[in-house]
Amino acid sequence: MNDVLTRLSLILEARKQADPDSSYVARLYGKGLDAILKKIGEEATETVMAAKDGAPERIVAEVADLWFHSLVLLAHQGLGPEAVLAELDRRFGLSGLDEKARRGA
Repeated sequence: MNDVLTRLSLILEARKQADPDSSYVARLYGKGLDAILKKIGEEATETVMAAKDGAPERIVAEVADLWFHSLVLLAHQGLGPEAVLAELDRRFGLSGLDEKARRGA
């Protein structure tokens, strides 16, 4: 599974140098952070709506879109999926309540 994230992150990194007229991701990078964040918000909303409708195929498709655009954000910020995976690994075995308390949330 991590192989998919690695391959995708390499492509997203390469798109930073691509012509915005030839690549959706390059165009999104060119529009800047606000455009990327707006897209993540849209995809999160669509994910919620698909879940409320109880449509498994739509849920999977919308979560894929949300993850994809989250990976675009990571790449735009000079990060990769390995940073998120490392954070999830760090949290593994911790109670969610304990983790939340540690963050002061």
